[in-house]
Amino acid sequence: MCSTPSEAPALGKAREIPFAGGFAVVYVEEAAWSHPRTKAILSRLQNATVIPCKNYKEIFARPHQEPTLQKKSQALILAVSPPPFLYDGAPVCQDFGNAHFYYTSGVMNCIFDCEYCYLQGMYPSGHIVVFVNTEDTFAALDAVLAKHSAYVCISYDTDLLALEPLLHSVSDWMAFAAERPDVTLELRTKSAPLAVLRSLPVLPNVILAITLSPDPVIRAYEHKTPSLTARLSLASEALSLGWPVRLCFDPMLAVHDAQTVYGEMFDEVFAALPMDRIHDASVGVFRISKEYLRTMRKHRPCAVTCYPYELRDGVYAYPADVSDGLLSFARDRLLTVLPKERIFFWESEQEETL
Repeated sequence: MCSTPSEAPALGKAREIPFAGGFAVVYVEEAAWSHPRTKAILSRLQNATVIPCKNYKEIFARPHQEPTLQKKSQALILAVSPPPFLYDGAPVCQDFGNAHFYYTSGVMNCIFDCEYCYLQGMYPSGHIVVFVNTEDTFAALDAVLAKHSAYVCISYDTDLLALEPLLHSVSDWMAFAAERPDVTLELRTKSAPLAVLRSLPVLPNVILAITLSPDPVIRAYEHKTPSLTARLSLASEALSLGWPVRLCFDPMLAVHDAQTVYGEMFDEVFAALPMDRIHDASVGVFRISKEYLRTMRKHRPCAVTCYPYELRDGVYAYPADVSDGLLSFARDRLLTVLPKERIFFWESEQEETL
């Protein structure tokens, strides 16, 4: 548990966590055994130990797990998702002005290990669940599209682009979107797989949303993720290929000397990318539900989770002066390169001040 909370997370030496680049153990739910996607995924993990289970929750939801330790050697769990297959967008997520905003959870958990990630409070396990019955999600979305257009985030509870060499899920979603102009997909990522990006089609209704952080924040808190330079290389390549690219500065953290740290990041971003070709930018500060933060503090007490946040409407966030300072700084920097209608803030009061 947390002891004395830090007023501002310090950017010390990063803790190195080994990543094997694959899965040594794969659990397969009884209902998923015969699914074609299960067979395809297992064919790419021929050296893995495969263990049958009756239901994925036997592994994923069992009590007394240590998610932080499991992150060091993650298992893969293949399962069949029950309904619902689409969820309404959460209040702490940005809808970018879309009236019909949804997200999917075809994969639960991420190969990356960010200390501030809400998934640590949401899930009882550090292992990754992949629901192989993507066709059911497509059918549910088709039913929605029969009524109205939809904006769908497909990579909130994981990083699908990072997992694409194994799952090929992004390819499936791209094929779906190619035939449905009334759907807009957001593919959010912290990864930087250039070869994977080049293998995918470019569609006007699929937005590549790349989360950018300062390198000191990446080293200290975003374990296993690529550097800022690598992420900017992905953004540059995506723009050259014709992708709509969203830059996500979210969550900004109240680290020591934050304006200097984030100012240097903005300098690097603006120098590396043609900002006039950016689709839009998303900005937000760290915020998390009361229940999730309680769990995170239990399993992973650290500078981010133990900060003395304020509770407002069931959500822990920075005190107003801290939050406003970070958001105002980002607003001022971004307005030098983007028009205000292409900058989206999590806190509505910031949007009103633009």
